[in-house]
Amino acid sequence: MSATDVAEARERPAPPPDADHAADQGPAGLLRPYRRGLAAVAVLQIVGAVAGLAPLLAVVELGRTLLSPGPADHDHVRGVVIAGAAALFVRLLFTAASSGIGHVLDDRVQLSLRRRLAARLGRVPIGWLSRRRTGELAKVVGRDVGAVHPLIAHAPGELVSAFVVPLVSLVYLFTVDWRLTLITMIPVALAVALVPLMMTPGRLREQEALDGAMGRISNAAVEFVQGIAVVKAFGGGERAHREFLTATDEFAGTFSRWVFGISGIAAGMALALSPPFVLLVVLTGGTTLITAGSLTPADLLPFLLLGLGLTAPVAALGHGFDDLQAARRAMGRIRDVLAVPSLPEPAHPVVPRGHRVELRDVRFGYEAGHEVLRGIDLVLEPGTVTAIVGPSGSGKSTLVQLLPRFFDPTHGSVLLGGVDLRELGGRELHRTVSFVFQDVRLLRASVADNIALAVPHADLDDVVRAARLANVHDRILELPRGYESVIGEDVKLSGGEAQRISIARALLAAAPVLVLDEATAFADPRTEQAVRGALATAAGDRTVLVIAHRLETIADADTVVVLEDGAIVERGGPAELLARNGRFAAFWRAHPSAHPPAHPSAHPSAHPSAHPSTHPSTHPSAIADEAETPAIAPRGDEPR
Repeated sequence: MSATDVAEARERPAPPPDADHAADQGPAGLLRPYRRGLAAVAVLQIVGAVAGLAPLLAVVELGRTLLSPGPADHDHVRGVVIAGAAALFVRLLFTAASSGIGHVLDDRVQLSLRRRLAARLGRVPIGWLSRRRTGELAKVVGRDVGAVHPLIAHAPGELVSAFVVPLVSLVYLFTVDWRLTLITMIPVALAVALVPLMMTPGRLREQEALDGAMGRISNAAVEFVQGIAVVKAFGGGERAHREFLTATDEFAGTFSRWVFGISGIAAGMALALSPPFVLLVVLTGGTTLITAGSLTPADLLPFLLLGLGLTAPVAALGHGFDDLQAARRAMGRIRDVLAVPSLPEPAHPVVPRGHRVELRDVRFGYEAGHEVLRGIDLVLEPGTVTAIVGPSGSGKSTLVQLLPRFFDPTHGSVLLGGVDLRELGGRELHRTVSFVFQDVRLLRASVADNIALAVPHADLDDVVRAARLANVHDRILELPRGYESVIGEDVKLSGGEAQRISIARALLAAAPVLVLDEATAFADPRTEQAVRGALATAAGDRTVLVIAHRLETIADADTVVVLEDGAIVERGGPAELLARNGRFAAFWRAHPSAHPPAHPSAHPSAHPSAHPSTHPSTHPSAIADEAETPAIAPRGDEPR
């Protein structure tokens, strides 16, 4: 299959995502595997709810017996009391079983959802993750999964009670007196009439706005904690919490509007279903019928008792309405994450022939109608270093993220060894293309495990050798447990130290195509010089693409590509571009302390092994782990 065929195939409509079929699953779909357990909870609750009416009916029967003329039948009274007590025990047993099974089922559902979310987030494109805020995803995995609890553990029982208990009660009361039964239903009818007012589009929008404001508080809290040290260091401590307070103020305003809009309706429902109001309605109607001679006083008793039982389940359901709505919305957000498709895998993966990289007419946009890259044509030969430069927003990061396939181009193709990246299997791609982030994240694991992340079976001698080359061995020996010290528990590393650990990891691994983002950005000059020398030794004939922020990197590059507004405006060797006096020359002049690059033919970096600053490597298996691990807190006594 040619690259053109692949590109055309990719531009055709994609098949439905493979994300656990979550795209066509609502909340009911996510809970479908647990339908038997939910049905068992409902059946147990039905038995318990019906049995719970028996004690009330026993009281009614005892009342009638006591109010009837003549001596009471003691055997009948004894039988009624025993039946009521037995029914009460049955209610206790079945209700406890329903609640216990419901909570165990809730635990399993939450565990399953968190595992599925973790598995899905581990397979989605890294580019998708990079465009999501940490607080947003943390809310889905944490709070939204926890919000499912009422839907599993309480809703089945409350729904059953809300329908079964009133239904059985009404059937019984209709056999006593249908007129007073209709009067007893007035409070329930008033409460039900208010429910649509809680479901208006305006109320739903207010609730969605409240959820959004709560999510923004989570994001602001994360950013506040992560950024307060930097802001305070520049004398802006009074401003460090401004964004967080803005988010809390926004939430307070949204919450006030939501409460103001719903409080009147909620108060009306609570009043309609309150015991005093129910008793007032029943006594008024019953007294009227007794006065007219249409009802005996003994027949009023079941309405006084069951009238309260008629409204209590509906009141409980009303109190849980907000929780049920919140659970439904949370399930929707969980479904959306589970529906995020992973990058499609080819049915028959192709093995690349070499590691020559070629971008053919590549176009890409994060949103429809807005292209970030426009017609990129670029060839990266093995054994060469290509530096990407350009102003902020020119598309540099987007371009380099196409090589490790963080995203797929919306048009055109990226080829590796003559094969479109979309035709490579995931493992082959990860073995061949690796990405080193400037913002290093380390795992909460031992130093040795962090260095050997790409080569888990490496022995300690190899780990130590890599650490020496990265100029971090002596620092590791100073740690409480040396190479067994756990990062984040035994020690907190500075940015420069964390970057040297990452470089040691890179030296221990190997990948023929490297995509770099200033791998020595936080290193001091002495360390950088040692690391550059070590990387030069291990460089080999790798294909290197680097976002260049340091002029030393640009001077050592074989080719410099200048991006502007998503398009290549200049390319060539650094000395050649400087002679043209174009955009690259202007960029170079903006850094007067830089040494001018030598002519390519005389430059000592003409051989690939002479590019010490541009050949760090890391194994691709470390990419996702670095992106998912907690931030490393800087040491106050280390230079940054």
